[in-house]
Parts: sequence; structure tokens; C-alpha cells
Amino acid sequence: MHKFIEKIRKFESKPLIVKNFLNNEDIKLFQKLYEELPIEIDNKRQQIIKKKWSIEFNKELQKKYNQKLKEIIGEYEMDNPETKEDSKSLGLFQESRMPVTLHVDTGFDFDKIIYKQTLLPLSSTGETIIFKNRFYGCATTFSIDPKELSAKGYNKRSSEHLSLYNGKAFDDEIYNKYLSHEDIDNLKGLEVELIFKWKLGDLLVFDRTNLHCSSKNINKKKIGFTSSTQKL
Repeated sequence: MHKFIEKIRKFESKPLIVKNFLNNEDIKLFQKLYEELPIEIDNKRQQIIKKKWSIEFNKELQKKYNQKLKEIIGEYEMDNPETKEDSKSLGLFQESRMPVTLHVDTGFDFDKIIYKQTLLPLSSTGETIIFKNRFYGCATTFSIDPKELSAKGYNKRSSEHLSLYNGKAFDDEIYNKYLSHEDIDNLKGLEVELIFKWKLGDLLVFDRTNLHCSSKNINKKKIGFTSSTQKL
């Protein structure tokens, strides 16, 4: 459990969609950067390719991104896993051919004051579901599937979320439209805060304590860039 929960809560807010965070020229620069970066992880089981944006790549675009993000969320420090070469990173590019399942990106250092997470679409098709429910443990993928619970990965695997919330049945209409790739019983007690419909140039900002996942609606594949931040 995070040590400074009250400080973390002080900085929490509702998720925010920033329209036209990037212009067309900047979008192309991000897409070009994605093509140039080396692959960090090629997960065949989850059908996800991951690339980390090392601080050694495209320092001019780094500066622009950080400045624009600061205008939205104020002072922050990046808090992303290092690359395979032990270089600091500004975040993670993900190319997904399957929906990313229910999880939370709270990290593993309980002494940090975790802050905001951002999602920048680099393809025009995709949806991200942000739940009102929050979690203050370590980064966790939530599941009731025994295969998923026994799988190895960066996140912890757990079904403890089912005992944290009210156990109310999940909304059938939202489930059928967006989340039928999940077991509906895995969503008990969860309530949707926001459904972010991907649009090139827009930016989603939400708290790292928010549970979230992809919708089922993917057209072949989608590419997005995520950053995690902390307060000092």
C-alpha cells in the first residue's frame, strides 16, 4: 500500500480530455519516433509490442512534450520504467492487436507520490475506459481467469479488487458495447467514469490510481503513447 495516500488523494481529480494537444506536424513526429525506436517487448500472448521513449531519442520533441504537458498538469517529474539499456524514459509506446485488460498503473515504489498518467493516441481508432474505482496498492492486472492470474509480467496479478468495492453487478449495456472481452464477473463493483474515444492530437489525462482498460473495439491494431508522473 502506498505510504502517502493522503498526499496522493490531494492531487486526484476527474479524468480530462485535452483537445488538440498536438498539431498535425507534432503527430507525425511522434509517429516517426515510434517507427525509429527499438522494440523493448514483443508479447505474443497479449499481442502487444512495447517501445520505451529513451531520453536519448529526439530531445527537441521531449522538450516540447514536457512543456505542453506542464501547461496542463503543472509541476511533475516523469516516473517511467527505464529502458533495457538502463536509460530514463518519458513513457511507453504500445502497439496492441488485442484489448488491454483491467489494470492500474500505480508502480511499485510505495514511497512515491504518484500523480497523473497520460495517453496520447497515435492511431485514430480505439477507446479507453476509465473507472471511478481507485486502487492504492502496486501496479496490478485484475482478473478472475486462472491462466491470467498465473501469467508472468510487469504487473502483479490479482482478483483482490472484487473485495474492495460494493460487488454490484456491472452495467449490461456498457458491457455489451465496450467490454465483452472481459468476464463480466471481473467487473463487479466497478463504475465507469469516462469513455475516451481516441482521436489523433487529443490527450487523455487521468490519475494513476484509476482502474482502466481498453474497450473491445479495435480495428486490426492501435498505437498509443503513455506517460506516468509523480509529485516530489
